[in-house]
Amino acid sequence: MFSLLKNWIVLFRQDRLLADTPKFYRGLALGVGVTAILFLVVTFLTQRPWLAALVAGLAGGALQPFLFRNLRYR
Repeated sequence: MFSLLKNWIVLFRQDRLLADTPKFYRGLALGVGVTAILFLVVTFLTQRPWLAALVAGLAGGALQPFLFRNLRYR
């Protein structure tokens, strides 16, 4: 199990894991940005950071399959 993780990390760092690495980084940045903005908005509206973290985490996690639906590996 750990050897699989190690191989994945080595291939990722060598830029040999993904077919379109910039697309991966764009999707990652978009997901982080949407989650952070949603967290700040909900915190501002409710004044409850735990609720904002819950809502932003659920929305950000639900957004990931959409962002990475066409991700291709080598």
